[in-house]
Amino acid sequence: MSEPRGTGPAEPPESEGTTQRLPVVDTSKTGDGPDSSAPADAGGQPPALDGETGSEGRFWSARRVPAGIVALLLLGLFGLFLYDIVSVRAGRPGMYWRGELARQLAERPLDDVWVLVGAGVAAALGLWLLVLAATPGLRAVLPMRRAHADVHAGLHRDAAASALRDRAMEVSGVQSVDVRVRRTKAKVRTASHFRELDDVRTELDAVLTDAVRGLGLSRPPAVSVRVRRPGRKG
Repeated sequence: MSEPRGTGPAEPPESEGTTQRLPVVDTSKTGDGPDSSAPADAGGQPPALDGETGSEGRFWSARRVPAGIVALLLLGLFGLFLYDIVSVRAGRPGMYWRGELARQLAERPLDDVWVLVGAGVAAALGLWLLVLAATPGLRAVLPMRRAHADVHAGLHRDAAASALRDRAMEVSGVQSVDVRVRRTKAKVRTASHFRELDDVRTELDAVLTDAVRGLGLSRPPAVSVRVRRPGRKG
């Protein structure tokens, strides 16, 4: 009598206390995992979604410091007025500063210097708060291209500058590199102790352009390269 043929060794029957093996799901076939068949662009980055390239806005700042300052000032001002009102209702005289402020506002003309200074400070403060409320902030974080609809990533300027500096140091002849990354421009200042400066600059342009493309930024900054000879010591 022949034994039945199977694809593997027969497992012993399960009994109480034994651990049951769970089935392994191949995400490459079910589509739950990352799609490795999706083509990548020339820089090795995943393709951006349709209509997402170059349209990512900056991240919005929480503005905790300005909001905290305004909240503390308003809390202190309202506290003083509330204390003065309670004091007057209790039969005590009101605070001297409130009566003096009311008298000064009633007697001083509108073209008085201190009235104009106070109005200018109040207008500047209000304009500053309006600008903070209408602008996103977080200028140090550069938005990146979206490879997935539910992921909005950003790259800090210092991290981008560090990546460009590492790539620039790989170029033959480069001794030192100083990189400053802004929203629209990346300024690279290098010192080359050998090789022709034009050759070093040409190679740096190609390397840094490829490096900026590899960062995956939504708005890649333009690269400005300057190459010089190192200064004499002493």
